[in-house]
Amino acid sequence: QLQLVESGGGWVQPGGSLRLSCAASGFTLDYYAIGWFRQAPGKEREGVSCIDHRGGSTKYAESVKGRFTISRDNAKNTVYLQMNSLKPEDTAVYYCAAVWGMATMKSNLYAYWGQGTQVTVSS
Repeated sequence: QLQLVESGGGWVQPGGSLRLSCAASGFTLDYYAIGWFRQAPGKEREGVSCIDHRGGSTKYAESVKGRFTISRDNAKNTVYLQMNSLKPEDTAVYYCAAVWGMATMKSNLYAYWGQGTQVTVSS
């Protein structure tokens, strides 16, 4: 069974950091681009970042540039999202997703999705 599992979410104060992980089981991520998306209550899902299958190309939403870093370790079949200088507006459920082919911030192109992990930034 193809599955993506996110972990690493939680509560953090503004200015803090979290590292999210996206682990795949049932398939290898070697040939998949991975995207991170988030959805806050009452808002539409938005793209946060994505990375190509080799890790050589990355994209970020303007709102997280300079604060978030996406990376991958194909040997561990895992993709990471390092989130620094977190703000209350980063509060959302974060999802990872996999797509065969090019990295994209278009969520409708992704075939496989995780269940999400909650990130809450508040004082």
